[in-house]
Amino acid sequence: MRILITGINGFVGSNFTKKWKEHHILYGLDINQAPTDGVKAIYGWDQLAKIPETDAIVHLAGKAHDTKNRSEAAEYFAVNTGLTQKIFDYFLQSDAKTFIFFSSVKAAADYTDALRRWTP
Repeated sequence: MRILITGINGFVGSNFTKKWKEHHILYGLDINQAPTDGVKAIYGWDQLAKIPETDAIVHLAGKAHDTKNRSEAAEYFAVNTGLTQKIFDYFLQSDAKTFIFFSSVKAAADYTDALRRWTP
C-alpha cells in the first residue's frame, strides 16, 4: 500500500514509520523534510502537486505542544484547521481511497474538565 503521512517526522509519525516501512511504500508531508529511513520522499506543504498517487492518507500534522503558552489561538487555528482542510481537499481530488485523521485534545489544552473528573 502507498501511504502519505502528514507530520511524518513528529512523534506519532516517526513511530508509524518504524512499523509500516517494511510493509508499505511511505511518503511524508512535513515542515521538516529531513530524509527518514523507510520513507521514499518527504514533501513540504507547498509541494502537494509533486506527491505521487497514494492509496491512503494519514493526517497527523498539527500544533499540539506549547507548554509556555507563547502561541496565539489564531496560530493553532491556522495550523490545526487550515492544514486539515488543505490535506482533506487534496484527498478529495486524489485517487486515494482512505483518509485517516488523528487529533489531540493536547492541541487545545493540557487537560480538560472531563479528564480532570475521570478516575480510572
